[in-house]
Parts: sequence; C-alpha cells; structure tokens
Amino acid sequence: MKQNWWRSAYYMQHHFVYKLGISILLVGFGFRLLFSQSSDANNITPPDLPNDVNPNPKDFIEPPQDLNQFQPQDNEPEKCDISDGEWVPNKGSPVYTNNTCRWIESHQNCMGNGRPDTGYMYWKWSPKGCDLPRFDAERFLEMMRDKSWAFVGDSINRNHLQSFICLLSQVEDAVELYHDKEYKNRQWHFPTYNLTVSVMWSPFLAKADIFEDIDGVSSAEIQLHLDILDKTWTEQFDTWDYILFSSGKWFIKTAIYYEKNNILGCHGCSSGKNYTRLGFGFAYRKILNNLFEFIMNSNPKSMIIYRTSTPDHFENGTWSTGGSCDRTVPAKDGDFELADINRILREIELSEIPKAEERAAEKGIKLKLLDVTPLSLVRPDGHPGPYRHFYPFAEDKSSKVQYDCLHWCLPGPIDSWNDLLMNIVASA
Repeated sequence: MKQNWWRSAYYMQHHFVYKLGISILLVGFGFRLLFSQSSDANNITPPDLPNDVNPNPKDFIEPPQDLNQFQPQDNEPEKCDISDGEWVPNKGSPVYTNNTCRWIESHQNCMGNGRPDTGYMYWKWSPKGCDLPRFDAERFLEMMRDKSWAFVGDSINRNHLQSFICLLSQVEDAVELYHDKEYKNRQWHFPTYNLTVSVMWSPFLAKADIFEDIDGVSSAEIQLHLDILDKTWTEQFDTWDYILFSSGKWFIKTAIYYEKNNILGCHGCSSGKNYTRLGFGFAYRKILNNLFEFIMNSNPKSMIIYRTSTPDHFENGTWSTGGSCDRTVPAKDGDFELADINRILREIELSEIPKAEERAAEKGIKLKLLDVTPLSLVRPDGHPGPYRHFYPFAEDKSSKVQYDCLHWCLPGPIDSWNDLLMNIVASA
C-alpha cells in the first residue's frame, strides 16, 4: 500500500511538471511570434534611404529622458568642472600652521612674520554642482607607496610644493635628503611610505642664463634658449612617477631669445639692440610645445600634470613700483580681471595644453591640466604682502617695504590647489 501511494505521488508530480513545461513552451512561442513581427517592423528601411544604406543608430536614439540613468551625475569627475566654483567659509582649523610644519620658507611664513589677521586661512574652495573632498594626506601617502614626485618650475611652483609637503607632514614628517646652496632644488623622503618628493627650480623649463638677485633685480638680460629644455630636470625625468610642471611668470621679463645658439629675437630689450621683437607669448608657446614634444617621446609610465600660471594682485603699482595688496577677504566675481599679461599666458595654456592632452591619450601617456587660475583670481587676501618680511612695521608703522602680491601665504589659499591635485590623481 505504501509502495502504491509513492508511485501515485510520483506520477502526479511528473505529470504536473510535464504540463507546466508544455505551457511554458507555448507561451514562449507566442512571445517569439509577437516580437519577431515587431522586430520586422522596426527593421524596415526608411523610404528616403536606399536599401544598401544602413541607418545611423543615432538617428533613432531614444528620447533623452529615457537615457538619464546612463548620464554621469554632477559629482562625477567627467561631469564636474572643479575649477568653476566659489570660496565658502570653513570653520575648521587650518590643517597645519607654521608651528606644525617646518618646511615653510620665510617669505611665505605670514603667521611667523606677524601678519595680524587670520581670516584668509578659513575658506574652502567649493566647485559648483559637485563636492571636492579636502586633501587626505594619509590616503594620498598610501596611494603613493614606493613612488616619486617632482615639482618643476618657478618660485610659485616651489610655493605649491611647500604646501604639498606641509600637508603630508601632518601624517609623517618629511626627511630632507638634499638641497643645493640656495635651497632652490631639494628632495625629501617619507620613510614609512618610501615616497620621495623633489622640487626643481626651472622658471622657464628651458635653458636660461639668469642674472638676478633675490629681490628680482637684474643686472643683464636673460639669455633664453627656446629650443633647449633645461637639463636640470630632463636628465632626471625618467626617474619620476609623477611630475608637476608650471611656468609663465618669468616670461614677462626682459630676455634675448636663442635658437640653435643664434639670436632669434628678444622681448623687452632696449631700442639700441637691433633684434626682432618677438614678445613673451611667442617664447612661452614655443617652449610649451617643446616640452610636450619631449613628453610624447619619453617614458610613458609617468603621470604629467601641468598647472596653470596664477595671477598676482598688486594694486596701485607693481612689484617694482610700490604696488600693494592689503585685502583681508576674498574678492567677489568681477572685482578682479586678469591683467593683459596673465590673460596672454592663460590663452596660450588653454590653447596648447588640451591639444597635448589629446596627443598624450593616443600614446597612452597620462597628461592632465590642473587649472588653478579661476580660484586664485578671487583671493587677493592670500598673499604675504609686507609680511614677506619679519614684523615689517615693528619699529616704524609707516615703513616702506617690498610687498609680495605674487606668492602665497602658508597656510593659505593654495592649500586648496592640492585638493584639486588629489582629485586629478585619484581619478586618473
């Protein structure tokens, strides 16, 4: 009896499965018939196209609202322009101070030199439509284990490097491995992470003979070779994993231009010299193109970043004619416009760098633009001003001192340059 019950259950179970299978097949056949007819209708060639021409799928794209789910969100790197934004108040304390970072050069040590106001340290750059995380030194160091960095450029690039080193040193203090006599070329090491960071002073990125003192006073014209890159950095280029280049400001100085060791022309030279007036824009574009050509034919393992030149904020004069910068809060949009010199430099950068980025991408080389000009333009409060000197008004409040409205206080606005830098590196 037990055996007959088992057989009956077995038969009923398999009979049910058999009927279910037949039903699924019939339903499937019906759907197939329905969709094959629909597909045949969709594959009809439009009447205005010959039968041997295949329609472009883009001509039949679905309405945009149906594709929104496939579009990048505003907070994704490819959608958000991190250089377009505003400065917003930041209630948190500066990540470092002149007491917690020993790598700030005296001319940028505004706190140590007695600048009385501190508001310039309490702002954060906020891009429109997306979030820009602050520089995460611990995460960055983890990313950079066994890597090497180099900052190659002028004194503003060295200013940027100091901010970079100070931020990282809040996790592990850097160990200096080398410096030259004038402390323009230096190297540090972060032992726990085996990260090395170098700074190379090369204001033109090309071979140049310079006759200038620490206050920018020249005794002769600069001799600039437009076709020869500076071997100070070219001989070490292949040893670095990440290189940040920047230049621009030095090109406005009086210089005689050479090509193939022959005088090609000049910029700002005296009327007594019978040279072709070429202009600094010509020289800057020429050297940028030579730089990018060198990169295209070099080690593809390195990531190259080119930072845009930055504006100064001299008012009522210039560096050499008593200009000053006494503002204590960020400016509003429109308060400052790029001076003609800065505008020319920027136009060249925004013309040549994107073209180089495209070429590099085709070759598998990582070349990125770091655009800090817009956020720097509205920070006239971030310069040392008279506080490039140690307590400049301690003895006489009416003392006439050299203002620095070109470089930047540390800590200060340029710490945000590293927020942008980390965003680029992390998303590459």
